[in-house]
Amino acid sequence: MKGHILLVEDDETFRSFVQTILEDDGHEVLTAKDGLRGLHLLRQESFDLVVTDLKMPGKTGLELFRETRHDPNPPLFIFITAFGRVDEAVGAMKEGAVDFLTKPLENPDTLLALVNRAIESQGRSREYLSLKEAEASGLPPEELIFAGQAMKVVQKLVHDVASTTANVLIYGESGTGKELVARTIHLLSPRNRAGFVPLNCAAIPENLLESELFGHEKGAFTGASQARQGKFELAKGGTIFLDEIGEMPPPLQAKLLRVLQERVFERVGGSREIRAEVRVIAATNRDLQEEVAQRRFREDLYYRLNVFPLQLPPLRERIDALPLLVDYFLHRFSRQIGKKLKGVEPEALTAMKTYPWPGNIRELQNVMERGVILAKDFIRRSNLPDEVVRSNGQEPREGKDLLKSVEKEMIAKALRKHGGNRRLAATELGISRRTLQYKLKEFDLLDDK
Repeated sequence: MKGHILLVEDDETFRSFVQTILEDDGHEVLTAKDGLRGLHLLRQESFDLVVTDLKMPGKTGLELFRETRHDPNPPLFIFITAFGRVDEAVGAMKEGAVDFLTKPLENPDTLLALVNRAIESQGRSREYLSLKEAEASGLPPEELIFAGQAMKVVQKLVHDVASTTANVLIYGESGTGKELVARTIHLLSPRNRAGFVPLNCAAIPENLLESELFGHEKGAFTGASQARQGKFELAKGGTIFLDEIGEMPPPLQAKLLRVLQERVFERVGGSREIRAEVRVIAATNRDLQEEVAQRRFREDLYYRLNVFPLQLPPLRERIDALPLLVDYFLHRFSRQIGKKLKGVEPEALTAMKTYPWPGNIRELQNVMERGVILAKDFIRRSNLPDEVVRSNGQEPREGKDLLKSVEKEMIAKALRKHGGNRRLAATELGISRRTLQYKLKEFDLLDDK
């Protein structure tokens, strides 16, 4: 495992010597001639490790170390010092530094062994944190996230794009699992050792959204009593997920465009540029092409975000996944509540299969939690909400007609979006071209070119 290393050393000859040793071993190395320049680089980029002289003019290596301790993901530190300052280096280790070496550096292998051990230990730590992050977020198994035939195309696309750095734009109705898919992309990517930072653009007041995204400096506005990092800084080296991107106000759209183009931004009230070392995944339940046409969304930002679009089908188009999802939520909520239920009676499952699920998987989750609370042995039809029961009882024809109407509109919309290209429309809908041809005939859409 090779690392991104910052080397801070005021002796130019020794700095060049150490840089050569590290780069010959495959590490990526940036250098600074003093502590002030080193601090500037630390504020610009994310490093796995800092190798620094302990004693330097202006700002010492120890001061540099202490200034990074409050960062969300501070880098590891190895000090190089003259023999007479070993006590200071030992003191720094008590504060969290990895180790130290003394000048002159007699054996380069000693430095490499120390550096490689530190970077490997950090890698293991980050992998552990990623696993804990997945557990904490309640991420279900991948086979559940992509359950149903309509999700198989999406699953393949997710695996194709995860290992790249491409921006991803996830389309889907509310409750279809857009954040789960975004988290899956992150965990399958090389960035999974760093954080996944979500932000719902519709949930933050417009006057606070810029600060949430980019942070602010002390005194930037009334109440800004201290500097604060934004989501782009917190996601350093990882992934930022911008949900409901269609709700972002136009002034911030322009600032986000700059981040995507130049990979830099400034905090609110600040002037220094900070590098945005993040992958951007955005999501929307809006038709962004229509938003662009109505001049509510910037066309240039749309094309920057829409590098790799993913369309998530609604639950009504994934009814074959319903038994698996129902079983998952049954066991999950039974464990949480402390009940031992036998299952779901067939009549209840039939009712759920007929219901069109306007709230998608989020609505199913709520229905199942309610059912587990009310059930005594099995989740029965009587434990379901009235609207779910009615869709299978008093108004069966209406439920079927609604499903067909929605299906027809989805197909027509996909065809319009792709200029009548049936192959692209079928891919977006997650069905085969033969199935699409059958549906076009069924819904009398064969003239829809």
